[in-house]
Amino acid sequence: MRNHLYDALFDPHAVSERTFLILPGGTDLSYRGFLALTARYSHALRAAGLQPGDRLALQIEKSPDMLAVIAAAIQAGVVFLPLNPAYTPTEVGYFIGDAGAKLLLADVASLGALAPVAEAAGAGLMGLNADGSGSFADAARALPDTFPTELRAPGDLAALLYTSGTTGRSKGAMLSHDNLLSNARVLTEAWRFTDRDVLLHALPIFHTHGLFVATNIALLAGCPMIFLPKFDAEQVIGLMQRATAMMGVPTFYTRLLADPRLDRTLVAGMRLFVSGSAPLLAETHREWQARTGHMILERYGMTETNMNISNPYGGERRAGTVGLPLPGVEVKVCDGAGAELPRGEVGVIEVRGPNVFQGYWQMPEKTREELRADGFFITGDLGVMGADGYVTIVGRGKDLVISGGFNVYPKEVEDLIDALPGVLESAVIGVPHPDFGEAVVAVVVPRKGAVLKEEDLRMAMARDLAKFKQPKHIEIVPELPRNTMGKVQKALLRERLRELFQR
Repeated sequence: MRNHLYDALFDPHAVSERTFLILPGGTDLSYRGFLALTARYSHALRAAGLQPGDRLALQIEKSPDMLAVIAAAIQAGVVFLPLNPAYTPTEVGYFIGDAGAKLLLADVASLGALAPVAEAAGAGLMGLNADGSGSFADAARALPDTFPTELRAPGDLAALLYTSGTTGRSKGAMLSHDNLLSNARVLTEAWRFTDRDVLLHALPIFHTHGLFVATNIALLAGCPMIFLPKFDAEQVIGLMQRATAMMGVPTFYTRLLADPRLDRTLVAGMRLFVSGSAPLLAETHREWQARTGHMILERYGMTETNMNISNPYGGERRAGTVGLPLPGVEVKVCDGAGAELPRGEVGVIEVRGPNVFQGYWQMPEKTREELRADGFFITGDLGVMGADGYVTIVGRGKDLVISGGFNVYPKEVEDLIDALPGVLESAVIGVPHPDFGEAVVAVVVPRKGAVLKEEDLRMAMARDLAKFKQPKHIEIVPELPRNTMGKVQKALLRERLRELFQR
């Protein structure tokens, strides 16, 4: 093939007048129209001096143009680096400097703030928006709507995605053409997507979930996407009856459950709801099934590997688990030395398959630490595999609390707390303690209208938890801090409460 990823995702649609993007305001963009826009952006990348293998950074709000620029980078053989629009200029400066980005594309309104960091990193800077001021989109308007697709092999680098950096400076995960394509093919088949589907897309596209899972599946299946700039419960409810599938994070589902209009009639045309990027509470599973008749399909993946594990489409979708290893992906639970543990024991999840990344950009030592010579990637997530192969995530290795020499797995305590009357959700962390080394602390959010008392929670937990697992402090808060993908930011909680027992 001329270009491993582009030829598979885009070439089949080059002359298709089928709708690709259904946009707010009643406008649609066909596959053919989208690929004509992509070609013009491919020419614009060349005109800006980018050659195959060069890095392109994008800090742009979700839009069809951003998606077309990413497609253009693939077509032109350029390595793309999508960045969260919430990143500060200082953070952006680190990413583009580390990646050696040749060009940074940003929203026109951000150019003034980003100019100093782009200059310091030696990167060009252009605004994407078509505003008549000589932006990247303006430059692309007059360029041809066909482009000679660049040769790229399966192992060639397609994208750099930076991890959150919660355990040190952010690392650029190197993802090849085949890392992305092989995983999209497996998911399209596993979740039974066809050209008859309509995917409701309200996820960001700077992240694996919205870009490499949702968008690539739609492209392989040849189905339209209702392409929303962000999640808005009102908008999603208004569009639900036009869709057949939705992918989201747990927050999507809890916000929809808060709306009385969510019922079986609203979702009558839907066949699939997928959740990922953060754990979905068992209670949310139960409430969603009771209201809609659908069982949410939960899966497990990460930046470095795309998707690894999924509850089955046609089999049992088991609340509290992330399901079974996907076809072609090997999963094992290991001790600290990498030896596989018996089923039912908690250990570190390791995965191997064509979806696993090539390593960390310019970090050979970190790559050797986390990517074994035999191809298994050490995820850092703690889990247990049941006798029937279903995998349950019990937390991050860095979230493990060691109190008085005993291991405490936060998810075990969180599950118990979350099941108590009046509790919406909880987060369990470890903070420094002068006697125990670390103390278990629970941060608890009450349900709307509920009044929680610390002593009541303690009494309820005392019945079911060993003494060393019981929280030494319970903090009741209105909400938990989350990142843009809905993950609870336990690092912020640990920092906020780190001196709790040292006062």
